[in-house]
Amino acid sequence: MAERENRRGRREEREETPEFADRLVAINRVSKTVKGGKRFGFAALVVVGDQRGRVGFGKGKAKEVPEAIRKATEQAKRSLVRVPLRDGRTLHQDMEGRRGAGKVVMRTAPAGTGIIAGGPMRAVFEMLGVQDVVAKSLGSQNPYNMIRATIDGLKKEASPRSVAQRRGKKVADILKKPEAETTDA
Repeated sequence: MAERENRRGRREEREETPEFADRLVAINRVSKTVKGGKRFGFAALVVVGDQRGRVGFGKGKAKEVPEAIRKATEQAKRSLVRVPLRDGRTLHQDMEGRRGAGKVVMRTAPAGTGIIAGGPMRAVFEMLGVQDVVAKSLGSQNPYNMIRATIDGLKKEASPRSVAQRRGKKVADILKKPEAETTDA
């Protein structure tokens, strides 16, 4: 019995240990016309991250705004994705992500560049912990599709360590620049 309580205590500590920051990206009010007038509902889009390489998004619907935000935050915490970062500040390589009509392009950036990205993409990068990135949204401006496209692109990212492990090589071999071939005249 004491062991079970101990396990539960550890589990509860584990859930509370990671500090997640959350950012409300969009809130949408919808109305339904009924016999007595209009009934309002709210939909919230929230991005959650630990600012150390994990990020997730969620959407929640409710009759009141705080309840919709709470539901969205819970869903976002369940859908966290781990993204490898170079030096803990930028992406390893340039990439693009797609979702529906939304397309985003993300590029690595030198130190000091900052987050050059618009709207919902900025929220994703801030919650992820990226400090230097250049990103552009092409196509749909729908925040739901922009966030999905951004997360889709981030899922494709691979660190040199994981690539080396998958190919059975050393990290130095992966990062080594190919030498230019010399031609004899």
